[in-house]
Amino acid sequence: MNTDSIEQKLADMGLTLPVLPTSKGIYQRCLTVGNLVYFSGHVSVKTDGSFITGKLGADLDEEQGKYAARQCGLAILTSLKDHLGSLDRVVRVVKLLGMVNATPDYEKHPIVVNGCSELFAELWGNDNGVGVRSAVGMGSLPGNVAVEIEGIFEVEM
Repeated sequence: MNTDSIEQKLADMGLTLPVLPTSKGIYQRCLTVGNLVYFSGHVSVKTDGSFITGKLGADLDEEQGKYAARQCGLAILTSLKDHLGSLDRVVRVVKLLGMVNATPDYEKHPIVVNGCSELFAELWGNDNGVGVRSAVGMGSLPGNVAVEIEGIFEVEM
């Protein structure tokens, strides 16, 4: 575990955890099983909780997609903080599944999802911030959001 506070690192990076919109689905945002926290899909939201929408390959370019994925990562951290009480309990990223709202011919899904992966690598370093990952394209996502990411973290008990 890093000695620097994750929240301090976020502040030093000029990043703010977003307000999460109320869910209409029946699920838990985070669920702890043993020393693993599974988190449901978190969508691309701005700091105020409004959605980042659009389809990669039509409405959004690669940099806008990476920004949307980074915002998914920040939304995940909001839920983790609520669930764990402190982001400093996170030991490592285990797995991410990034889903990109994209046109059928769009091919840069991994580059888009790097927006989230790069954030986590900055926060926990390459050894603990980079886990296994999949990045796939979807024909649509709820509310036409640009990106949705789910995954697993290992946490300190």
